[in-house]
Amino acid sequence: MRKSVVNGLFAVACVALLGSGCQTLEKWCGCGKKKPLPVETSTPPVVVTNLLDSNEVATAQVGVPFDQLPVDANAKLDPIQFAYDSSLLPPKEVAKVEKAGQYLLDNPDRVLNVDGHCDERGSNEYNLSLGEQRAQSVRKFLIDLGVDGARIQTRSFGKEKPLDPGHNEAAWAKNRRGEFVVYLTKK
Repeated sequence: MRKSVVNGLFAVACVALLGSGCQTLEKWCGCGKKKPLPVETSTPPVVVTNLLDSNEVATAQVGVPFDQLPVDANAKLDPIQFAYDSSLLPPKEVAKVEKAGQYLLDNPDRVLNVDGHCDERGSNEYNLSLGEQRAQSVRKFLIDLGVDGARIQTRSFGKEKPLDPGHNEAAWAKNRRGEFVVYLTKK
């Protein structure tokens, strides 16, 4: 009688243990599904490295963000306009990106930020994400043109810096943009 009670309790314990799922068993046997390691989804900011010959003096130190460098006032690069809710580079805007790429290729002592902007529609989080996607789209195109990726940073302002404060389609179209800010790496 006592043996059947012990066997019964043992059976109940086994059923309870097995019924609780593999999380409980994982402590003893190591089985179960392993959780995937987190994946970095955002591109870490690129900072200026030694872009110049050793004979040249750079104002940029290794690890300095581009926006701490002097702005190149001579760079006259037009902003890229994007379609509503899109980060795809429109074909009619390609020439503007090619001009920016050629400017960088002709001036190896320059680096740039591509700033992504959105119109006022959508949440802050959504617009920051879309602005970053727009900036990354332009950055990828510049890299495909032969510009060293270490010379291009991206940032998103979402809807925080509208070009036109209006609340209509004409204003929104102006605010859906990617802007180039060029910096000097030497005096």
